[in-house]
Amino acid sequence: MTESVLLFEPSLWSVIQVSDRDRLTFLHNQSTQSFRQRQPGEACETVLVTATARILDLAIALIDQEAVWLLVSPSRQADLLQRLDRYIFFSDQVAVSDADSTLAVLTLVGDGTRSLLQTVVADALPEITESQHATLAIAGQSVQWVNYSGLGLPGSLLLVPVSGLAAVQATIQAAGAQPATAEQWELLRIQQGRPAVDRELTEDYNPLEAGLWHTLSFDKGCYIGQETIARLNTYKGVKQRLYGLQLTALPSQLPAPLSLEGEKVGVLTSAIATATGAIGLGYLRTKAGGAGLTVDCEGQPASVVNCPYLHHTYL
Repeated sequence: MTESVLLFEPSLWSVIQVSDRDRLTFLHNQSTQSFRQRQPGEACETVLVTATARILDLAIALIDQEAVWLLVSPSRQADLLQRLDRYIFFSDQVAVSDADSTLAVLTLVGDGTRSLLQTVVADALPEITESQHATLAIAGQSVQWVNYSGLGLPGSLLLVPVSGLAAVQATIQAAGAQPATAEQWELLRIQQGRPAVDRELTEDYNPLEAGLWHTLSFDKGCYIGQETIARLNTYKGVKQRLYGLQLTALPSQLPAPLSLEGEKVGVLTSAIATATGAIGLGYLRTKAGGAGLTVDCEGQPASVVNCPYLHHTYL
């Protein structure tokens, strides 16, 4: 089973540490997920947004005894640190910092992930859900294990001390994990429908359009972007939605327009070739339709499909 496990390098993620007494309240107010009642050992996905609910990044949060670690897109980390720091007021006891010099994230994807991890730890793996994390000892290092790949596929995320990263990587590879490339991640990402920064996650879109309903709390009270998100849900006002596309061919460039009967109805934001044909992700105008529709992309037909990671249901 270990042969089915892919090991991705730390370059997929950057880490922001949020610490001090008011850390949960601060994140509760600054992102779409509910944080105030979160307990150490929990994990969740959340979207960091602007005041008008435009997307800055999709993050994974690990709640610990003394801090919250946010796994964010590397290209967005510096901007997020500045933005978060800007919202810390004089009375707040909270600190945000770049943790990349001390922590790195390894990503494992595959059905055999749990079996592989069991071979590299001394004790039995704890039974945790996808919304939890636990401490493991691997190669003499204290590692935070998240029972979630970030893709909606079987797998795990490992938060590893940078000082012990090489040893942990070597141990996991010796147990059978196969080093994987950025292109392999991109293929899995598009197949699953996980949006990426500078593609589907930009300030042109909001979390409802991006299919990130699982990251939203509609009963937690006021937070940045809350008014816009609540109004879109209440009045069913989502004007475009993110879908997968089965393409006839790769486009000449991205983004590429999607049209129906000569009228532009959307935009292709990601695309990649596979062994069975090209696939992509794109936003489609709600009034045009959804899964099952055939649209035009650079003169070639493209079939609109649902993706496992994405959800488009009003609450």
